[in-house]
Amino acid sequence: MKKNAVIPYAIIASIGILMVIVLSTAGVFQRENIQQEAEGGEEQSAEEGESMDPEEIFQSNCMSCHGEDLSGSGSAPALTEVGADHSKEDIKKIIINGTDGGMPGGLVNNEQADKLAEWLSEKK
Repeated sequence: MKKNAVIPYAIIASIGILMVIVLSTAGVFQRENIQQEAEGGEEQSAEEGESMDPEEIFQSNCMSCHGEDLSGSGSAPALTEVGADHSKEDIKKIIINGTDGGMPGGLVNNEQADKLAEWLSEKK
């Protein structure tokens, strides 16, 4: 009795084709999920990853130059009474745009700048 050598190859080929179809289908679904996350998930991840507490924003972005107690340093001015000299809007513009030769702008996003400016404007 002679075995037919074609049948094992046909089974292996069928299994291979089936696996390609299954993996392709899974890949399509994963791609759709990734695209949905990229479109709608960016806002969520930005909100989740960034603090909106002005004191935390200050600590992570401003404290190294302006000091832990807002007293300033040799290179950055004190902010202990910044609200007496500048309005909230002026402070926000400085936070967003920076100053010539001094503070760099763009260290925080617009919402964080607004919260930080409000908090600093109360320092009088």
